[in-house]
Amino acid sequence: MSTNIVPLVKVLSDSEYLEIDNFCDNHQGLDKLPEIANFLLEKFSLKLILDQEIIAGFASDSSNLPAQAEALCRPENERQAAIILRAGRAAKIPITLSGGRSNLTGSATAENGIVLSTAKLNDTEIVINEKEQLVTSPVNIILEELRDKILEETKKALHYPVDPTSRGDAWVGGTIACNASGFTPGEIGATRDWVKGLDIIFPDGLKIKAERGQYVSEGGKFILTNDDQTCNWPVPTYPRPEIKNASGPFSSPDGKIDLIDMFIGSEGLFGLVTSCILKLSPRPKDYIDLFFSLPGESQALAFYAFMEEKFKSDFSGLSAFEYFGVNAIQYMDHKEKLFYGDNQVAIYLQIPVTAEKNLDQEIETWFNRLLAANCGIDPEAVILLDNEPKRRMFMESRHSMPANALEVIQQHGTYTIMTDTVVPPENFAEFLNYAHKLIESEGIDYLSFGHFGDCHLHFTLLPDQKRLQKATEIYDLFITKTVALDGVYSGEHGTGKRKRKDFLVLYDQAAIDQLKACKAAVDPYFLINRGNVFTI
Repeated sequence: MSTNIVPLVKVLSDSEYLEIDNFCDNHQGLDKLPEIANFLLEKFSLKLILDQEIIAGFASDSSNLPAQAEALCRPENERQAAIILRAGRAAKIPITLSGGRSNLTGSATAENGIVLSTAKLNDTEIVINEKEQLVTSPVNIILEELRDKILEETKKALHYPVDPTSRGDAWVGGTIACNASGFTPGEIGATRDWVKGLDIIFPDGLKIKAERGQYVSEGGKFILTNDDQTCNWPVPTYPRPEIKNASGPFSSPDGKIDLIDMFIGSEGLFGLVTSCILKLSPRPKDYIDLFFSLPGESQALAFYAFMEEKFKSDFSGLSAFEYFGVNAIQYMDHKEKLFYGDNQVAIYLQIPVTAEKNLDQEIETWFNRLLAANCGIDPEAVILLDNEPKRRMFMESRHSMPANALEVIQQHGTYTIMTDTVVPPENFAEFLNYAHKLIESEGIDYLSFGHFGDCHLHFTLLPDQKRLQKATEIYDLFITKTVALDGVYSGEHGTGKRKRKDFLVLYDQAAIDQLKACKAAVDPYFLINRGNVFTI
């Protein structure tokens, strides 16, 4: 039975919390960092690094936003993490939580203060419970390494199905922070659906260990308790579009939110996740990987409509429904092996095949299904990726797009501007038509690709110097149009610092005020991951 009363656990002794508070209360501000560093080293053997050459390597993420930090701490366990969080709170010094730093929105880019890197956390070992189909995992492991270990230890009986494109770079903690998703369409393709439990250190250095269903808010709040002290923690209640959505912290108009969901997608606003329990799934016996090219986007949309009708808008039976859209072919390696004739766009499907089904029969069924779609699919354009060399060639082609686009943008001396928008299926064609016309009217180089099953495409603009300002204006118009079509600005990358204005367009100032009230209850000085989602 769930409750909204959440007991906080002390990681340190009362005397240690008091000692930290007393010292840091009297040494507040960035100019006191040398004294704080000496105190932490002498009293707790915790090293606070002040060397800028070392700090610089941890202060920024893949967003390329400007970074500034005055100190770095790499705690090795929850105890040390609690110490630095408590010290930062008492000294009124901002702390930016940092993991693998592969995110694109600036959520792990420090604006000042201390960077708390999870790189050395060693409290948690990977433990796989095959019977319960669960894995306990540290947050500082690359997602693909965890996925590989699960396959190895279970002899491919179980797998962790969340597979973002960045799974070879992203850490598990980062995927939780932004509710990362991947090829699989629908809710089951996103991280939130697979998180069973979390260990969290709050900004005051106290801890919560929670499993899904254990704590659920009531009347729009949790009640946090510690000894004889209580704190009412309000939850966000602004309406949330019910489509694939990584646009800001989770919210629920009825005021009922599982405690776990307060942290998934919250980008570190409410505390530091130090460990997690993830659900696993039986791995299919095999997969059918199909790649086929089409003359243009109208045929691709016709195929989408066919699939939507065939599967009643439920693509959860697919493990990938990807699209390589307008101009993508220009940036793909191996295109001569993948695209047929003069075809300009392409679709990739991955279909899991369970043990009770015959692989050859399923392949034949899908070939016939493609031809029955009546959208211009030439049988010669359909490629069955039925061995590892072919699959590897396809993945190399998929991953070559960002690298080849980067080459172009470096020649321009500018930077890429990429959308992460999602719109409802009924508005997908309208959005694509709007987007292409708008970009092409300004003569800006671009490509489009992404997750067709979720109506979630990335428009990647590659402006030259002359068109850079116009490209940023086009991005803003995209967001406005997306919201007008009942969509969201982020399907998988989150908000961070880069997309703060997008959050305001999608929701409103009242939603920001709600988030500020949520944060103030657990982080009254707005110190942890300051600047993510909203400014103070």
